[in-house]
Amino acid sequence: MSVPPVRIGLVGYGKGGRLFHAPLIGRAEGCVLGGVVVRSPERRAALAADLRGVPIAGSLTELADVGVDAVVVTTPLDSHTQLVREAVGLGLPVVCDKPFARDAATARETALAAERAGVLLTVYQNRRWDADFRTVQQVVTAGALGEVRLFESRMEQPPQPEGLPVTGGGALLDLGSHAVDQALHLFGPVRSVYAELHLTPEKDGFDEGFFVALRHDGGTISHVTGNWARQGDVGPRFRVDGAAATLVVPDDDGQTARLTTGRTPESEGAAWGTVPESRWGSVHRGGVAVPVPSQQGDWSAFYTGFARAVRGEGPPPVDPWDAVAALEVLDAARTSAATRQVVEPGPTGRPA
Repeated sequence: MSVPPVRIGLVGYGKGGRLFHAPLIGRAEGCVLGGVVVRSPERRAALAADLRGVPIAGSLTELADVGVDAVVVTTPLDSHTQLVREAVGLGLPVVCDKPFARDAATARETALAAERAGVLLTVYQNRRWDADFRTVQQVVTAGALGEVRLFESRMEQPPQPEGLPVTGGGALLDLGSHAVDQALHLFGPVRSVYAELHLTPEKDGFDEGFFVALRHDGGTISHVTGNWARQGDVGPRFRVDGAAATLVVPDDDGQTARLTTGRTPESEGAAWGTVPESRWGSVHRGGVAVPVPSQQGDWSAFYTGFARAVRGEGPPPVDPWDAVAALEVLDAARTSAATRQVVEPGPTGRPA
């Protein structure tokens, strides 16, 4: 007997909801888009043109009334906490887009509120399902590099025609939520943080770039760089130095670029998230570089995992306390940049 799909409601149909969530929900195994909260007449018209027959709601309560099983909050950062708590109050399992919150204290209270209510909460750390990151994870886990000493990660892009994306809280919060999550996912908790921010004075101190150095409890050092408006060529996406070898992965799998130009997992099928051999990474040992076949990226896997969790068949695809831990590190990075000192992050993880 087939299991009915989980009806997922989407809150917001701006760039994030329209390009980066709706196509993935529609593609994910066990999911169907059950409705969208959108108030703007222009965005309602866009939704009707893109996805005929998908119910349109004016609020989370209306969305619950059309019978969705869970919701995704994909609105500007400042509305995340209120909308997540509203969904929790309605008893709806909820995905919060990243950044989860502006600071770790707010994130912790939100995660605790969901736990007290017994409502499933997860955070959209989709970059765990990048081909490049999955390749790094495979090589590191296999022990091919020996003990990892230095992990370098760059999330950089050239200036965009629409300018800086100011609704995500700045590059440190927006890009940093992904980059720090990846570092913690690979190498565990952090004992110290040093950071530098590249501020944009004309935007009231908005940070367009950052450098963060993390010392993990296990001894690995992570150097994480992000930039919204990098001029010129960028460095390799990842470089991982181990005691026995070095892994270099030059580029990502292009899921962002594809979705931005209207290409989707549905339109590309099995080719989605694949990386051509010319862009594979390589392991360098003794002056010899050996290509490493790329893993396949697939952000829709997040939603497949979420659907299973909603049905009670497994854990959430991302533990919300992982997002709290990343925000503790980002809070420490902001303090470090302001004081020009090495900072110890606050308490991380689920409280005892």
